[in-house]
Amino acid sequence: MSYTALYRKFRPQDFEDVKGQEHIVTTLKNQMKADRIGHAYLFCGTRGTGKTTIAKILAKAVNCEHPVDGSPCNECETCQAINAGTSMNVIEIDAASNNGVDNIREIREEVAYRPAKGRYKVYIIDEVHMLSTGAFNALLKTLEEPPSYVIFILATTEAHKIPITILSRCQRYDFKRITVDTIAARLTELMDKEGTDVEEKAIRYIAKAADGSMRDALSLLDQCIAFYLGETLTYEKALEVLGAVDTQVFSRLLRLVVKQDTAGAIRTLEDLIIQGRELGQFVADFIWYLRNLLLVKTSDAPEEAVDVSAENMELLKEEGRMLDAETLMRYIRIFSELSNQIRYASQKRVLVEIALIKLCQPVMETNLDSLFDRIRVLEEKLENGVVMTGPAQAEGYASQTADAVRSTKPEEMPAEPEAKPEKAAPEDLQYIKKNWNSIVRETKGFLQQMLLTSAPKYNGNTGEPVLYVEFGNFQAKICMDNPDTVPMLKEIIRKKTGKSVEIELLLAGGENKGPAGLASISVDDLIEQNIHMDVVVEEMEEEE
Repeated sequence: MSYTALYRKFRPQDFEDVKGQEHIVTTLKNQMKADRIGHAYLFCGTRGTGKTTIAKILAKAVNCEHPVDGSPCNECETCQAINAGTSMNVIEIDAASNNGVDNIREIREEVAYRPAKGRYKVYIIDEVHMLSTGAFNALLKTLEEPPSYVIFILATTEAHKIPITILSRCQRYDFKRITVDTIAARLTELMDKEGTDVEEKAIRYIAKAADGSMRDALSLLDQCIAFYLGETLTYEKALEVLGAVDTQVFSRLLRLVVKQDTAGAIRTLEDLIIQGRELGQFVADFIWYLRNLLLVKTSDAPEEAVDVSAENMELLKEEGRMLDAETLMRYIRIFSELSNQIRYASQKRVLVEIALIKLCQPVMETNLDSLFDRIRVLEEKLENGVVMTGPAQAEGYASQTADAVRSTKPEEMPAEPEAKPEKAAPEDLQYIKKNWNSIVRETKGFLQQMLLTSAPKYNGNTGEPVLYVEFGNFQAKICMDNPDTVPMLKEIIRKKTGKSVEIELLLAGGENKGPAGLASISVDDLIEQNIHMDVVVEEMEEEE
């Protein structure tokens, strides 16, 4: 005889065997015992939670010759015929492939005939949300007032797609996702019946990976057993078959991220890829690991919030003390975005590597949660006595600027002293504005980063033109406090324009906001008013 998959072999045959849906089972059994059977049922819920299974049990129960406490006996002729799939009283229809008006018309014609044996004809329509609008309309009248010997059981994973006119004619039952404990207990019970040796840790991981679906759990377990046929199924073997990653690896990877060890994090990812781990599963599991860590960090009773072993709980608590909640939420956000992108990506590895680099280098992002992470890194360095914060950056930047200025002077200054350059006119500010990016590219390092987000501004009310450079990032205060910044900018502008210009540095939202009436330089109208002629601004030539 051919092999039967576990989820088919151990499909529940009576209400007592159904796990995780006690609220539905109890209601249906009470209806059976009180003979209060409805004419139309709607079973809603995610895949693998028992909708079709309970529909078949209900179909047997209403026709059973000797029901036991509301459940079918599975011994009478009717029950055995339904179990074998030969009963004419139970008609299963797949609405995904039979979704037209003609299919429903056939049902309407068939319900006119009484069952040859048994009390009821039961129509089980699976994936009923796939019916067309015309088919739903054709079903309405029959569903509302079927013959006394007909029961409709509709099953769907997407109840929101079903018309309200159908919903109002049915008793609706919502199937819950099955808990990890319930799935694990069921798998253990079935493995004892099979005589297969499976490690408890492997059982629990498979139960968690099933995401609330008993059928998925049995399919995953079947897959793992087939790969290691005749051997004990351990946790490590289950991870290998499912392409998953051990929790210890996530812990090691997170600690590398916290240390900003980009190379180490990439090497860890390389090891996982060499081992054949599936990157989509890796991303999903790492998000779950970070979620557990966030719950441990923010919960008063972490043992109740997270279902992990005592050893892993200690690891999570230790890592929770290393990070704040905002940083963890940033990590989850980055990997959640990655989870959406990686599904259809052809270069999954590159996307995962970029996400890891973002985690390790919060300076790459400018949003608020990355700022918290950057502050955390700076505080850790201060505590460890490593002064690499603003002042050191400013000092390095200042020495870099001074060296740059000194290195340009011997080449650029001729033997004879140069004549003092003319002062810039309003039209020169327009020229500077139009070619601001060219000027910024002449700078280096941290100053260049700050200038890229700055805005050159002009005060049209002053007699002598002044270039106001307004920084948008508060970190630019380092540049503003550096005495070499303004001379360096003046020198670059002098080389580009041949004119000297007065420069003042401002910080958006800071105390020194400059004179009133400042606006971004777009002074064509102001210049035309002053010199009474059209102005054409030339493009600045890039230097080799």
